[in-house]
Amino acid sequence: MKKQVGISWCQSKYRVMPMADDQKSKLYKLKPITDRLPAVSKPEGHVHFRTKMLWVVVILVFYFIMTNIFLYGLDGEKTVDLFAQYRAILAGAQGSLMHLGIGPIVTASIIMQLFVGAKIIKLDLTNKDDKAVYQSSQKFLVLVMILVEAVPQVFGYLVPSEAFIGGLDGTFGDSGFLRGENIARLIIVVQLCVGSYLVFLMDEVVSKWGIGSGISLFIAAGVAEALFTGTLNAEGLDRSIPLSNSNLPVGTIPKTIYILTHQSASDLVGGGYEQILIANPNPLIALIGTIIIFLFVAYVESARIELPLAHGTARGARGRYPIKLIYASNIPVILMAALLANISMFTMLFYTNDALSGIPLLGGNPLLGVYPAGENYPTSGLAWYLSTPNGVGDWLLPLLNPETYGSMVHGHSSLQVMAHVLIYVGIMVGGSILFAKFWIMTTNMGPEAVARQIESSGLQIPGFRRDPRVLKRVLERYIPIVTVISGALVGGLAAGADLIGTVGNASGTGVLLAVGIMIQFYEALGREQMMEMHPVLRGFFGGE
Repeated sequence: MKKQVGISWCQSKYRVMPMADDQKSKLYKLKPITDRLPAVSKPEGHVHFRTKMLWVVVILVFYFIMTNIFLYGLDGEKTVDLFAQYRAILAGAQGSLMHLGIGPIVTASIIMQLFVGAKIIKLDLTNKDDKAVYQSSQKFLVLVMILVEAVPQVFGYLVPSEAFIGGLDGTFGDSGFLRGENIARLIIVVQLCVGSYLVFLMDEVVSKWGIGSGISLFIAAGVAEALFTGTLNAEGLDRSIPLSNSNLPVGTIPKTIYILTHQSASDLVGGGYEQILIANPNPLIALIGTIIIFLFVAYVESARIELPLAHGTARGARGRYPIKLIYASNIPVILMAALLANISMFTMLFYTNDALSGIPLLGGNPLLGVYPAGENYPTSGLAWYLSTPNGVGDWLLPLLNPETYGSMVHGHSSLQVMAHVLIYVGIMVGGSILFAKFWIMTTNMGPEAVARQIESSGLQIPGFRRDPRVLKRVLERYIPIVTVISGALVGGLAAGADLIGTVGNASGTGVLLAVGIMIQFYEALGREQMMEMHPVLRGFFGGE
């Protein structure tokens, strides 16, 4: 009797009381708006494996269709791609409905994670209501970021065609904002907003009705396309003229075969081998580097620590909880790539945009970045030091032979080139560690959340008392350390891959992401099939 009273007293004393209205986050005030935003509803029950696979295939097909639907009224010849060096990572296509790609979604995620992690936004993500507010507020922020990224690009970089403007002149008025040029830009902005929000909804469809993450699948699809064309594309740089030694095939393999079959031995020694091995586009060293990265990442993804588990009541029922070496997945690298892409975009806007270049301190400041007319790659300033090296031609060759290859680094000294490499690697590694910690905290992958999942499934670590607090202490020996190692490893791999170079301008980060995503998708397929055969496992894996 005393024992029952004691339990009742503890539950009464430590009962979680509702949060007072004045203690709630101010983001709750956005609920009337965020609750009305278009969204994909969750399935009410279990979704069968075949249905999930069908949704994944449908969304991927729709993604490729969107990458081939170009913005109506856009002048392709005058378009400047602000995201050129991050195009494969952002899962977009220049000048299409997918021009912004996943940029606004990932940027909104970065901002929300930083604000929650720094306690600027006071939300407890273990609380169901707070987590719902976090997700709905992030959805609202995605809309804001779509406008933030779309509007500046249209004014100067996504130029409407003269014919499109001429057709609109006089339709709504001849002066002020209603001029044909402004209406044409507004129409392009609307198309970008619609396309970007469709991407967000497609990601929700995959997450709720399919398998894995839609964002990850879009990245893998974009990178795979870039690698395929970069390796096998047999067309020349200039499609309007026949292939020749001055108009070589773009793909690595056709380019190598063409040079070996159309150049003499003296030509090969005089520069042919250099064209095959290191000359852009798609040199052979980039293909070799891509294969090495693929194999190394596949090996690292399999490394893990496995904690033995046993069922508390069912004798003989045993299992293992794997803590992978890449515990935080490849999400930290996605967030870092999106952050660097936004830095590149805004430094270019401040330097080249007519309206923004006049802003004091920021506008036209060469310390932030210098962009030659019509170019989308910085030649100096902070943006250059943070820019992604595109293979050995961007750093190693200028270091070994500055006189011959100095133009590849815009005349920078060897010391500056080394500083560029070290700063880029340091930023990628440090930023990935930071985002790995935030990601674990916001996705219930920390020691406390994992301990609750294991305990709720009826499992325990043999030799330890069945108590979430005991499980938490055991997991705290591994998860925080592995999280830091995971972030540092994926950041270092991505930076190292960028330094080696990849085919198809997929970037080392893109290859790293694609390999990791495909391996994780394969594992997710295995889990889904297991839950389909053994429904009791759905609770442990977070299924319905």
